[in-house]
Amino acid sequence: MSRSRAYQGLPLFANGFRAFFLLGSIQAGLSILVWLPLFYGELTLSSAFAPRDWHVHEMLYGYLPAVITGFLFTAIPNWTGRLPIRGAPLAALVVLWIAGRLAVTFSAATGWWVAMLIDAGFLLLIAAAAGREIAAGRNWRNLKVVALVALLFAGNVAFHLEAHFHGASLYGIRIGIAVVVMLLSLIGGRIIPSFTHNWMVRENPGRLPVSFNRFDMIVVAIGALALAIWIASPDGRIAGTVLGIAGLMHLVRLSRWAGDRTLRERLLTILHVGYFFIPLGFLLNAASAFGLIEDSAGIHAWMAGAAGIMTLAVMTRATLGHTGNALTATVATQAIYAAIIVAAVARTCAVIHSAQSGVLLHVAATAWVIAFLGFALAYGPLLLGLRDPLRRAG
Repeated sequence: MSRSRAYQGLPLFANGFRAFFLLGSIQAGLSILVWLPLFYGELTLSSAFAPRDWHVHEMLYGYLPAVITGFLFTAIPNWTGRLPIRGAPLAALVVLWIAGRLAVTFSAATGWWVAMLIDAGFLLLIAAAAGREIAAGRNWRNLKVVALVALLFAGNVAFHLEAHFHGASLYGIRIGIAVVVMLLSLIGGRIIPSFTHNWMVRENPGRLPVSFNRFDMIVVAIGALALAIWIASPDGRIAGTVLGIAGLMHLVRLSRWAGDRTLRERLLTILHVGYFFIPLGFLLNAASAFGLIEDSAGIHAWMAGAAGIMTLAVMTRATLGHTGNALTATVATQAIYAAIIVAAVARTCAVIHSAQSGVLLHVAATAWVIAFLGFALAYGPLLLGLRDPLRRAG
């Protein structure tokens, strides 16, 4: 611990979560602020990507890798007992991530392959750094998380190649989404019942969540199979059946975590709400496979719902915990949660209720921007170390 407290640099680069949560939330908010004018042809970007591909890429391979990195670089020292990646090495990775966002946005000028090298290079370095730390700490069971980051890197490369050679990305998008859903399933399946159990033992004795066990392993495995089939061919009876089974099993999994007993603590409730969008995404994609609805309903349930809600839930909780603040949801935090839930529901419903899609798209975009820029405003001082009781500790 004394070695951990020796860091004397900028608080922003003291821990992985600080810079990546702050910059990731700003990027997520600004990207959607730009997206609707792009969608309606009121704005153009100097990107080699078509507007829709730019939007998808910057959410899937821009924002989410930032949050994943912030989480991993904060969790790995707890997994391994080693010092965190901080200071100049962390700052260099932050600069590379920013360079990736600029290279993709202005790739029509810089060249698509330059954008690919810079953008995909970030994920490659993150996978390498995380793998090195986990191997050095002999924490082998968490290597599967590194493997998923490596798959995310492969999906990003595929995205760039498809967009250049075929004009649009299909497999690169599905690979990235599948990896994110798997990460949420694995990490959520560990932290949600654990956090819920710890709080209930102290504050709300009674029925407790079921800890990760063989049933969870079966659910995750079936989900992985369904996602693999979906990547290869998202339509048809086989895909629809397996996706439907995975969705129902994830619902059962969620029901075992006693989420209904967490309403007094919004920091916990929001994790359960976010996870609900994982089975919802499976079920909506199953309906799409059978030709009942458009495929983007399930995709947005996963991305705007599960990924959007759960990342904000983790970012708020981790920021409070790692800066020495009380683990409770303030009014501002609850407003952020309300906004992201509205965004997720409105964006998913915009696909299902096509007659109201214009209004719902604007509602979703506005709520999303409020949620993520609201996080940056509310939590920025903590992440920058301006109101941090543990500032010297990093």
